[in-house]
Amino acid sequence: MATGLEVAEVFRRHGDTYRQVHAEHLGRTEHRVMGAIAACRTAALGGHAEFCQDCGLVRCAYNSCRNRHCPKCQGLARAEWLADRQAELLPVPYFHVVFTVPAQIAAIAFQNKATVYAILFRAAAETLRTIAADPRHLGAEIGVVAVMHSWGQTLQHHPHIHCLVPGGGLSSDGTRWIACRPGFFLPVQVLSQLFRRLFLEQLQASFSDLSFFGALAPLTDQAVFHRALAKLQRIDWVVYAKRPFAGPEQVLSYLGRYTHRVAIANSRLIAQMASIASATTAFSPTAIALPSSPAVANYFASHRRLPHRPRRPTIVKDTASLPDSRLRSAPIAAARWSCSVRCPTPVLARPRPGTTPHDRLSSSPQRAPRPRSSAPRSVPLRE
Repeated sequence: MATGLEVAEVFRRHGDTYRQVHAEHLGRTEHRVMGAIAACRTAALGGHAEFCQDCGLVRCAYNSCRNRHCPKCQGLARAEWLADRQAELLPVPYFHVVFTVPAQIAAIAFQNKATVYAILFRAAAETLRTIAADPRHLGAEIGVVAVMHSWGQTLQHHPHIHCLVPGGGLSSDGTRWIACRPGFFLPVQVLSQLFRRLFLEQLQASFSDLSFFGALAPLTDQAVFHRALAKLQRIDWVVYAKRPFAGPEQVLSYLGRYTHRVAIANSRLIAQMASIASATTAFSPTAIALPSSPAVANYFASHRRLPHRPRRPTIVKDTASLPDSRLRSAPIAAARWSCSVRCPTPVLARPRPGTTPHDRLSSSPQRAPRPRSSAPRSVPLRE
């Protein structure tokens, strides 16, 4: 049931108080994210006019922040990502493989996100490629699309990697395709054992890059750290591998819902009170109580994604310039909305006059250009 509550409203109401209380724990990234979400789709970011080329209907709207942590943004980026991944699919069966880590590793990852997340990606990719290249299993060079989730169904920190892998690969000489057995990709027990060994080896080698505090402070002693990793070698690490029922498109659609959004979406918020903000879990009708709005801000601050190089935003002006695959798979990439009031024509976006850098430059006083003569220029020749 839609309640109309937004994370942005929580930040606008309690963001200043939260910044004052937790000033020593917030950095530039957290301040920038909170400010972008609070200003999203408000007059602070300017506006634009969306128009229908057929009936002439015009609708004005505020600009979005395009921050990857904002629950209201990234719809176009998600559609483009999904269209690109669907265009890369091969006409072969695919398998969905998931690598998870124990709770002890998740606690270390929470305090060392960049280092441990990089190890998680490397260990998962090396595990799949090594076992697939073994002639006893597949004997082929495979490719993989990997996406990491940093939270679970209950919104708790639970890093794990989803992999979409084709059911086969190229031979060592690259001349033929080697397909796996029908309905079976690679043995999960073998994947689990190799993944555990590779991950722990790389984590132990990265001890100098790790930092521990709070309950994990004893791990700063290298001997204690090694004993903790030795215990993890004796437990089973869960690896899931199964062919999706609805094909690879189903897995991509599932991953696409998480690649360009954060855990707490506006749809999860069910109530906001003076001291408690409630949110629903992903797959349970029951509600979990979150401490007041500062806890929501704290969740965004502590579960932020890794730093990235932002993409330059683009405005689609001509749908004919888009590839056919994007028009078929992601019509949202060609239009922000449809003119359902008068006609089904896709509606394009154009900025309001004076809101773009070009308009601001053109509106400033400039010196008139020097008139050019139509007579040809004469160039003296050398003797």
